Amino acid sequence: MQEFFDNVFVRAGVSAALGALAAIVITAIVAFVFRRIARRERWVQRFVDRVRRPFRIVLLIALVWVALAMAVNDADWRGTIDFVARILMIAAGAWLVASLALFFEDAGLDRYRIDVADNRVARRVRTQVLILRRLTVVVIVIVAIASILLTFPGAQAVGGSILASAGVVSIVAGLAAQSSLANVFAGMQLAFSDAIRVDDVVIVETEWGRVEEITLTYVVVHLWDDRRMVLPSTYFTSTPFQNWTRRNSELLGAVEFDLDWRVSPAQMREELDRVLAETELWDGRASVLQVTDAVGGYVRIRVLVTAVDAPTLFDLRCYVREALVTWLHETSPGALPRERVVITEPGEKRAPTREKKNVPTDAHGLFSGDQAAEERASLFTGRITTISPEEAALAAEGSDRGYRAERPERAERADRGERGDVWDDRADGRRE
Repeated sequence: MQEFFDNVFVRAGVSAALGALAAIVITAIVAFVFRRIARRERWVQRFVDRVRRPFRIVLLIALVWVALAMAVNDADWRGTIDFVARILMIAAGAWLVASLALFFEDAGLDRYRIDVADNRVARRVRTQVLILRRLTVVVIVIVAIASILLTFPGAQAVGGSILASAGVVSIVAGLAAQSSLANVFAGMQLAFSDAIRVDDVVIVETEWGRVEEITLTYVVVHLWDDRRMVLPSTYFTSTPFQNWTRRNSELLGAVEFDLDWRVSPAQMREELDRVLAETELWDGRASVLQVTDAVGGYVRIRVLVTAVDAPTLFDLRCYVREALVTWLHETSPGALPRERVVITEPGEKRAPTREKKNVPTDAHGLFSGDQAAEERASLFTGRITTISPEEAALAAEGSDRGYRAERPERAERADRGERGDVWDDRADGRRE
């Protein structure tokens, strides 16, 4: 019997079984305690659901490792057991840490509901937390893999050589994965710049949809017909797009009609007020009916209405369009659009021309008809005033007489031939 227990494999198996049994007992006790607490606190049940499996794995590996270390005395076997257990412990610990991080992120998201009317702040926080969630998982996985690699003999020397050549490797990796890295940085920029958020209504590639998911490399847009458009993150940082819920969700929409000249905008406006009063789609902020054009044989009527969000506005526009079309058919058929064509027979005599009537000559125009109009026209059509050579000579002679009258002494010196002072003085006069 003593020889049986002296076998290293037997001792290892018995020790591993005892360690596993101890892990099961401790897990049962902890589960019982948390179930009692979960009856009073709702978050406890979510915490248990999130960390239950990684906690059991970590506890099982830790207790089995301790039991094997106490039972196995052989140095070679202990080194192998420690090496394997250390790798398993790092992997299980990374799983547990990631689960705890996800639990705290979910607990933070529960404070910001997006199923309410004013959810702009909640959608911004949700977008940022989802990006942080992915970054957290990536960092934990990278640290776990690096820790596992460092457990191998000689891995530190390999790591030192890699760090020595990190400059060249980073340049090569950056050139090879330029687009991928650009998408990663664009995804982080979108999350923290508040350009788009989860559940935002956007117009991309002439398609209307809602932002369903934002990752580090791509954005998923749920289109109005249940299609999904997947766009790289760099699209939203380099291409203009429309965000209909950037600040609020209220929108203004237009409904246009091309009608006949016999339409009555006043009666149509009264009908619009009656139609809007009967529907809950209209939010009551604005309703406008205007004649925006009247050329080409048609009168263009534009109706502006408001709604709380984009889907409601689309339904409201369709409702108003249908109601007004029905009203035109039933109440004002003369306002329906018509094409007017004049048909003439070949050789038909032309209608006699009317006698010319005297056109009144006292009509006032913008540039003619009265003195003010003619002065206005002269600003644009008048001649440019010029002077003749004779008028220029007379002007120069008058200037010289004025100079002689002001400074007779210098004028006399100028007559005697002392020209330098005179011209200097005239230059001084010009400077003055």
